[in-house]
Amino acid sequence: MIDLRRLEALVAVHRTGSVSGAAAALHYGQPTISHHLRRLEAETGAVLLQRVGRGVRLTPEGALLARRGEEVLGLLARAEAELAAATSLQSGRVRLAAFPSGAATLVPGALALLAQRHPGIRLDLVEAEPPEAHELLRAGEIDLALTFAYPDQPEPDQISVVPVVDDPLFLVTPADAAPEATLADYAGSGWITGCERCRRELLSLCAEAGFTPAIAFASDDYVAVQSLVATGLGVTVLPGLALRAHQHAGVTRRRLDAHRRVQLATYGAPPRPAAVDAVAAALTEAAGVGVSR
Repeated sequence: MIDLRRLEALVAVHRTGSVSGAAAALHYGQPTISHHLRRLEAETGAVLLQRVGRGVRLTPEGALLARRGEEVLGLLARAEAELAAATSLQSGRVRLAAFPSGAATLVPGALALLAQRHPGIRLDLVEAEPPEAHELLRAGEIDLALTFAYPDQPEPDQISVVPVVDDPLFLVTPADAAPEATLADYAGSGWITGCERCRRELLSLCAEAGFTPAIAFASDDYVAVQSLVATGLGVTVLPGLALRAHQHAGVTRRRLDAHRRVQLATYGAPPRPAAVDAVAAALTEAAGVGVSR
C-alpha cells in the first residue's frame, strides 16, 4: 500500500519541478521530501526520479505514478469535502420509508422544516408498511423508517426504534349515526378492515367489547374504506393520521380508548449520520404539530 504522504511528495515535485519547490508547497523541509521520495521508491520498487545537474526530474514511471497520484489525491480531497459538508448538514442524502398516512401527514411538514434549516439535505421517500420497511432497513436500502406498532407488539429484531407520538384510534361510522355509539353498538353490523395482517387490533378491540366482528370488506386504502362506510356498507376503526390525511364528508368518528405508537426505526444502534438525525428530528417536530385528537 502506497503511503499517501509519500505520494503527495511525488505529486508536488511533479507540479513544482523541484524538491525545494515541493518542500515549500507542502511546508516541509527538503530532507523530509527527499526521505519520502526514497521511501516511495523502496515501496514501489521503481526508480521514480533522476538527478540532472543540481536538480531532479521524474522518470517515465515517476511521471505515470505522479499523474495517477494527482487523481487519487483529488478524489480523496473531494471525499473529505463531501463528508465535511454532510457532517455540517450542508448536504446529505437520506432514504426514508414511511407508511401511507404518515407519508401524507408527517413527511410534508418534516420536508418544510428541512427546507428551512438544512436545504442541502436530499430526502428520498418510498412508501412502505412496517414489515416491509424493516426489511428495507435490514437490506440497507433505506436509512430511516417512519413506522407504527400497537402496544402489545414486540420490537423487531436488530431494529432500533424511538417513539414519536401516540396516534389515537377512532370508531368511524356513517355521518347519521348516533354520536355516542360504541363498538358494542355495532356488534351486529358489517365491518370494514384492512388485510389479514393489519386487522389484529380491530379484532382485539371488538373482543374486549364482547363480540367477534363480521368482516364485510377488506381494504388497506383508508380513502376507499371511508367511502364504503359513508354508503352504509359497514363501520370501521381508523387511526387519527389516516383521518387527518382524509376524512370523508359522509362519515363521523368517535375516539376510542386505544392508540398505535408512531415511531422512527433504524438498523442497529446509534450513532447515526448527522443528516439522518436531522431528518428524524424534523419528523418528530412535525408529529408534535398536531396528530388528530
